[in-house]
Formats: sequence, C-alpha cells, structure tokens
Amino acid sequence: MSDMLMNQNRLRWASRRGMLELDLVLEPFVNNIYPTISDKDKVLFESLLTCEDQDLFQWFMRKSEPENQDFKHIVDVILSHTGLQA
Repeated sequence: MSDMLMNQNRLRWASRRGMLELDLVLEPFVNNIYPTISDKDKVLFESLLTCEDQDLFQWFMRKSEPENQDFKHIVDVILSHTGLQA
C-alpha cells in the first residue's frame, strides 16, 4: 500500500470523531477534497485534527472562529467544500 493511501486511511480514521456533525464535515473532506489540496493545507488539516471536538464544532457551525490564523484558513477551506460557509 502506498504511503499516500496509508496516510489517507489514517486521516479517515482520525476524522471519525463520534459527533455526527463533525463526521459529516470531516469524512467527506478527507475522501473527496484532501487529496487535491496543497501540501501546506494537508499539514494544517492534520494539525486541525488535534483540536478538541467542541472547538471544531463551534468553528464548522460558524459559532466562533479559531484565533490561530492557520486554523482559520483550513476551516475556511473545509467549509468551502461543504455548503456550510457563511
């Protein structure tokens, strides 16, 4: 199995958060969009997955924004592919 496929499988697993709202945003992103984003955004996405579920939920539902501008950028990238953008 290629390293890229192994990494995508690992990310697919890490995207299963146990909160339906997050699963509906993250899993399709990993499956459909992640392979097409820049290497920099891939690193940001992987870092984003270390955040707390409640923070991710707030950001994806546009109830708040990340203070970290890199996280804000990757959240915006994700939302631009979900139909949830403001």
